[in-house]
Amino acid sequence: MQRLAHQAADLATDHESVRAKAVEKGLEVISDHFSLKAVTIVIAAKIHDVVKEITGNPDPYREMKDREIAMARELFHEAAQNHGDGFRGSLKLAALGNAIDFFKPLESVKSDLKKQVEFVIDDSEKFEAKLKSAKKMLYLADNAGEVFFDLPLLKYLRKFARVVYVVKAAPVQNDITADDVKRAGVEAEVGEMMTTGTATPGIDFTVASEEFKREFAAADLVFAKGMGYWETLSELPAEGRVFYCLKAKCRPVAASLGVPLDSYVAMLR
Repeated sequence: MQRLAHQAADLATDHESVRAKAVEKGLEVISDHFSLKAVTIVIAAKIHDVVKEITGNPDPYREMKDREIAMARELFHEAAQNHGDGFRGSLKLAALGNAIDFFKPLESVKSDLKKQVEFVIDDSEKFEAKLKSAKKMLYLADNAGEVFFDLPLLKYLRKFARVVYVVKAAPVQNDITADDVKRAGVEAEVGEMMTTGTATPGIDFTVASEEFKREFAAADLVFAKGMGYWETLSELPAEGRVFYCLKAKCRPVAASLGVPLDSYVAMLR
């Protein structure tokens, strides 16, 4: 989290004194709010809020997201040729997109996207069985570049249910927003879309919009992409309707799932 405060400030401004002030206030947030009972995503959102406020930059990760979208568009076409177009192939392709990680060097990400996906936890058959009777589903999207990798699975899921693609209401880290969908040029393919009403990684229900909370409660199934949603939604009671699709890219998340670092997970909870 300390690294996150430095990273956000570095990306937000080139002005050294402003950057130093943003880092200082970001570290104060960690000091004031960190505890073993805290949800890390909530603290991360507070760090981003103070960095944005002090630097006057509402979207510090803009350039990074643009590069990510361009890279993902290019690499998606190659990756798609190595996967089938049915449920299993589309699910693995969506999971592969989660290998995109702005904490890792670009060449490392490119290498990861050329590998095959094998789920260490695999509840995909259970999810597919529930899909057959679902009427409405939320697809909680993760990072900007992943949208290309989500499209084949979105198309497949919509054979069975009404699927709403959920993005962030405003920029935070490299999480996808409606503007990013537009920049990627895939608005028509993404189709029905709504926001969480927040600018937080994952979802913080204390600040989420009433509309999102209603839709979340009413959904038959929730497809939750990426670690941020695992970190936040796993705080809720298990109801057997949230399907987590992610790559465990950090040790705390891997440990919480009981899987090795960098494992792919497809888990219904």
